[in-house]
Amino acid sequence: MMKKNMGMLDRGMRVVFAVVVAILYFTGTIDATQTMIFGAIAVVFVLTSLVGTCPLYFPFGIDTREQK
Repeated sequence: MMKKNMGMLDRGMRVVFAVVVAILYFTGTIDATQTMIFGAIAVVFVLTSLVGTCPLYFPFGIDTREQK
């Protein structure tokens, strides 16, 4: 199991991005190519938010969790 490295604000912003992409898609604001690109990013963002771990943060030593 990977160590969690994402804080609540980080996770929330990723979910908001995914919701915005969905809204733009369903309102017809973005075309098919943009939907594929942003949709793939949105899916990754939602998955990493659910798990609480971003693999790209590890090489850079990023940890957005609140430190106690």
